[in-house]
Amino acid sequence: MEYLINKFLMNFYKITESDSNYDILEKKSIKQLLEIINSEDQTVAFSVKKEISKINTLITKVIEQLKIGGRLFYIGSGTSGRIGVVDASECPPTFGVETDLVIGVIAGGDRAIRKSIESAEDDTNQGWKDLLKHNISSNDFVIGIAASGTTPYVIGALENCNKNKIPTGCITCNPGSPISLISKYPIEVVVGPEVITGSSRMKAGTAQKLILNMISSTTMIKIGKVLGNKMVDMQLSNEKLVDRGTKMVMDSVGINKNEASKLLIKYKSVRNAIKNYKK
Repeated sequence: MEYLINKFLMNFYKITESDSNYDILEKKSIKQLLEIINSEDQTVAFSVKKEISKINTLITKVIEQLKIGGRLFYIGSGTSGRIGVVDASECPPTFGVETDLVIGVIAGGDRAIRKSIESAEDDTNQGWKDLLKHNISSNDFVIGIAASGTTPYVIGALENCNKNKIPTGCITCNPGSPISLISKYPIEVVVGPEVITGSSRMKAGTAQKLILNMISSTTMIKIGKVLGNKMVDMQLSNEKLVDRGTKMVMDSVGINKNEASKLLIKYKSVRNAIKNYKK
C-alpha cells in the first residue's frame, strides 16, 4: 500500500503546496500583512459554499448512522487532527451528548494535541489501529481530515474502514487526492495557495474548521439537540453557562430570572425546565 501511495504522489500536484501569490513578506508592514491575510481569508467561505451539496450528502449519511447507534469519528494528523479533536470535544458541553458520540483521533495520540509529532502521520497502519481502540464498527462514520489529501495515517485508516464496510468521508483542499479517491463521501474545498507557501494551518485549516462546524452543528440540530435556536441540552458546567441557561428559560416561557433559576436548579437542564414549566 505504501508503494502505491508513493507512486501516486510522484505525479500528484498539490495546490496547497503551490507558491504564494505574495513575496518578500518580511519587507511588508504589519498592517500590510494583516490586510493580505484577511483578504485571502475572505475567499475561504466562498470556496466552502461550492461544496455545500457534497456536505449535505455527507451529513445525511452521518445522521443515518447515528440513528442506528453509530458514532462520528474525525481522524487526522497535525493541524487537521487538532481541528477534529477540538470540534469533537465541544459537542458534549454544547449539545449534552455522550463523550463517545463524536470522537476525534489524532496521529501521535493526545500528546500530539499540544506538542507537534508530525512524523506520526507517516504510518499507514496506525490510523486503523487507533480506530480499533474504540471498537469501530459498520454502524459508525469516519471522516478523514487532511489538507493535502495525502496523509498516510489517514489514507490507511479510511482504506481499512472501506474493507470493513464502515462509511467514510473526507475533507481535503486538493482535488483528486488519494484521500478523495478512497472516501465514499469526499469534500474537496479548494482554497488556493497559502499566504505563506505550504502553511496549510492558514486558509486550509480555516476551511476545515468551517466545514466541521457545519457537520457537527447541523447533525446535532437534526438529531434533536437544539430547540428553536437554543442549546437546550448544553451542560451547565460553570456560572456563565448556568446564566445563559437561565436566560433561555426566561425567554422561552416568559418568566423572571428568579423563577427561571429555580426551575433550572430543580430540573438540571434547560430542556427539562422548559418542558416542566407549570406542570
